[in-house]
Amino acid sequence: QVQLVESGGGLVQPGGSLRLSCAASGRLFSIGNMGWYRQAPEKQRESVAGITSNGRTNYADSVKGRFTISRDNAKNTVYLQMNSLKPEDTAVYYCNADLGLPPLGQLVNYWGKGTLVTVSS
Repeated sequence: QVQLVESGGGLVQPGGSLRLSCAASGRLFSIGNMGWYRQAPEKQRESVAGITSNGRTNYADSVKGRFTISRDNAKNTVYLQMNSLKPEDTAVYYCNADLGLPPLGQLVNYWGKGTLVTVSS
């Protein structure tokens, strides 16, 4: 079964750091764009960062200079290093990726179930 599984969320104090991971599993031909989204209570889901298959990145203005997205294609994994965390970063963080499925490698968009990040003293 093809799926995305996030890990690394938790409680951290303001100014602290966390690293989120998201691994794609199952029979895959390829992985295209990957990214992280977040949804705070009573707010819409928003894009945080994205990375293409060849490593080009983009970030939301609110996280530029603090968050870094990266990927390890050998491990089918995308990471989000979050530094200088603020209370307003509190949200459920979701992984998103275009996964190439058999038999023809057609790209299908998948979401993970999310991991909670809480920034509080």
